[in-house]
Amino acid sequence: MASQDWFDKDFYKVLGVDKSVSAADLKKTYRKLARQYHPDSNPGDAKAEAKFKEISEAYSVLNDPEQREEYDQIRAMGSGARFSAPGAGAGGGFDDVFSRFGQGRQAPSGGFDDFFTMFDQQGGGFGSGRFGQTTGGFRGFGGPQKGADVSARTTLDFVTAAKGETITLAGEDNVPFKVKIPAGVSDGQKIRLRGRGRKSPDGGESGDIVVTVAVRPHPVFTRDGLNLRITVPVTFTEAALGATIEVPTLGGDPVRLRVAPGTPSGRVLRVKGRGISTAKGTGDLLAEVQVAVPAHLDDAAREALERFHELEPKENPRADLMAKAR
Repeated sequence: MASQDWFDKDFYKVLGVDKSVSAADLKKTYRKLARQYHPDSNPGDAKAEAKFKEISEAYSVLNDPEQREEYDQIRAMGSGARFSAPGAGAGGGFDDVFSRFGQGRQAPSGGFDDFFTMFDQQGGGFGSGRFGQTTGGFRGFGGPQKGADVSARTTLDFVTAAKGETITLAGEDNVPFKVKIPAGVSDGQKIRLRGRGRKSPDGGESGDIVVTVAVRPHPVFTRDGLNLRITVPVTFTEAALGATIEVPTLGGDPVRLRVAPGTPSGRVLRVKGRGISTAKGTGDLLAEVQVAVPAHLDDAAREALERFHELEPKENPRADLMAKAR
């Protein structure tokens, strides 16, 4: 994903973090911002939605060690960096300011060809991609040479990766082509497009395009194979007395779950068939109950709770813990 956008956007500033921020602090900051600006928390607020997309893009780059290193190097070089096609007789591919994109040659100072551009799909939710890194070819014993493979990257939002979608990329020749993203594609997965790479120089088979997919994290759901996991807060009274609660699903209507009386924190409630659906099967939605403790109590609530404390069973919930620790 080496594009002009990386020269123009300060992802560290977007997230409000220092360039030396650790991966753990970066994740903590992103989750806080994602909760603040998520469209579900700001219905109808176009500015909040735009901010959410901006911080998601920044996090998707900085959270990937390889992309973060590339981004830091590009930003360090400044906006004077350029890309261009090699001259006649060059040995394959585009020159890049970084040797990882080409064959280690020095970058030319010619005009900028933004052959990395991704075509933004309305509602598609994917970011930008990187083209130009050859992954090799093959010459048989006396046969024609296969064209070079080309590597590309694209960043998808969580819902697009889960549901699948056909997106449009721009090739090295700036001619757009479509890529079918299968439902349930995972972060780091590669999609190979046969015969869509560089042409053979002597009439052989064309190379392939290998698209590596990065998936932005979701502020609510996480993946566990084909299952989706979600943490669901419940009140103390709901957990103690039992309740029926609503739980969101990914891109669908909420479902109603029954919380049994005496449900402890950490118990997982399963909703069959509401996970990731692929040709290999369909996962479930796993809702982990988390009892939320009130931070503030008025006098009446405090008095009632103290009365409950006098009446509750005098069992020590840590008795087994103490015994096992000895």
